[in-house]
Amino acid sequence: VQLVESGGGLVQAGDSLRLSCAASGRTFSRYIMAWFRQAPGKERDFVSTISWSGASTYYADSVKGRFTISRDNAKNTVYLEMNSLKPEDAAIYYCAARTGSYRIVFSTSEYNYWGHGTQVTVSS
Repeated sequence: VQLVESGGGLVQAGDSLRLSCAASGRTFSRYIMAWFRQAPGKERDFVSTISWSGASTYYADSVKGRFTISRDNAKNTVYLEMNSLKPEDAAIYYCAARTGSYRIVFSTSEYNYWGHGTQVTVSS
């Protein structure tokens, strides 16, 4: 599957953004999807994940209550709604997909497919 992120940009602290990740192929609903982010000089960190149906979600503590992950299997797209953005949220945001059962997976090595990322910049 190929993943293409979009929706990043430059915003001010407190603003909102919605990221999208469009997937190719007809088996999108079989993939567990996730968002990661990577700030300059730092490792790629887990942000959120969502189950096949979208019924189950999980968030990193740093974004809980501010970010919402969702998916539309009919459109082969996963979203990340980001509210109350902070300067520390600035990073390249990556969409990732993996097969298997739904569980919380923080390790990047367990994800089979990655997008190229979309830049989010938050000014204070």
